[in-house]
Amino acid sequence: MRRSFEPLESSIDTAPTGAHEVDEQGKVVDASLALGEKIRLDTCKSPIRLVEETSQLGDISSDWEHLRVQTVANRVTDLRRNRGLQLCCRRLQRLDLLVRSFQSRLETGGLSIRERRTGDARLHLGESGFVHRSRGYSQHRMETVLLDYQLPPTLVAQRPVEPRDASRLLVYRRESDSIEHRVFGDLPRLLTGALAVVNDSRVVPARLRLHRSTGGAVEVLLIERIGDGVWEALVRPARRLHVGERLGPVQLIEKLDGGRWLLQLDGEPAGEAPLPPYIHEPLGDPERYQTVYARDSGSVAAPTAGLHFTDELLRRIDHVAVTLHVGLDTFRPVGEAQLEEHVLHGERYSVQPEAWERIVAAERVLAVGTTAVRVLETVARTEELRGRTTLFITPGFDFRRVDALLTNFHLPRSTLLALVMAFAGIERTRELYRIAVEEEYRFFSFGDAMLVL
Repeated sequence: MRRSFEPLESSIDTAPTGAHEVDEQGKVVDASLALGEKIRLDTCKSPIRLVEETSQLGDISSDWEHLRVQTVANRVTDLRRNRGLQLCCRRLQRLDLLVRSFQSRLETGGLSIRERRTGDARLHLGESGFVHRSRGYSQHRMETVLLDYQLPPTLVAQRPVEPRDASRLLVYRRESDSIEHRVFGDLPRLLTGALAVVNDSRVVPARLRLHRSTGGAVEVLLIERIGDGVWEALVRPARRLHVGERLGPVQLIEKLDGGRWLLQLDGEPAGEAPLPPYIHEPLGDPERYQTVYARDSGSVAAPTAGLHFTDELLRRIDHVAVTLHVGLDTFRPVGEAQLEEHVLHGERYSVQPEAWERIVAAERVLAVGTTAVRVLETVARTEELRGRTTLFITPGFDFRRVDALLTNFHLPRSTLLALVMAFAGIERTRELYRIAVEEEYRFFSFGDAMLVL
């Protein structure tokens, strides 16, 4: 059965069309308003950055009735599809990143390029006076309702497939606007020389089931390591707990908002895998919620796009690793009506200098998962190989170092789905999800994958 999305109402007003609508002073007069009535005019955005997603204009009706703001933003012919322009931009982009990498190495050795240089040779592609500085890109308003879609509960995967690379793979080629249905094991034949970037963060056994001295059950979910034995955690039920209370290996230090606490943990975490709440079946092997290349412990959720790799499949792909420790904030649903009002609190990341040099030099880069995307695009902008990223990628984002994306199917109203829409286009992503539902792909952490080329 086909499922469709509800169309949005047009948000474009009709412009004045007649000379009689201009008064003696040359001001425009709206005949539908009473004389002297004041109206509010919204500030227009610069037309230079009005259209970012230029790949999918499609057909527009001749009477213009169905022309919508979102259609304009997502369906204008993509100038970047011009191969010559694309290659030129890519060379400039790689020059920019190479210079930044060289500068980072000089600064690491004690020589500050900012203090000693006489001119700025870097080419900052896409930057201008109206760039949203806190996020590093021109930002467009987007209704959060566009992140909604209908999903039958039966398509939420409750267990991983065996073997890992037997999962299905929906392939979308942007250049030809074509779709293929493959299996994950076909990935090496689809990449055509791209360098894959994986996130090697390892999931902490962060779910602790403890008891109070009175015998009451308490569940502690570790969120992030703050210091030596000190963690930020979600604790429930949070009522009646008090500072200094002991819960087995845990001592509560400070109460924060939203059911969160700072606590002291004796030793290393020794709880259960923190499976998402939509998975109701117990996991027989905890390693199935880890990637085969997981090394650096620190995440409270798996970078799920990497769960499909086997050791043998990974050996057939040219790849490097970066690290981003996944926090719960990444999966927190967007509750605001406007997407840009949602706030990310940040996650820790790190990239080895040798890995970044390979990434800079690569002709094409495949980001394995949304977490890898955030690391790559953060470093491409900040030149910092280690730190904390609050980069919130939404439609309108200018991708500088990601050429292809491998990802799972994400929850409605999630920031992860917004990132996919930024890369593939809002309307096209909604259509891909509709097709995935129709073809009965499996969704979320243990589900199938999608490759956007």
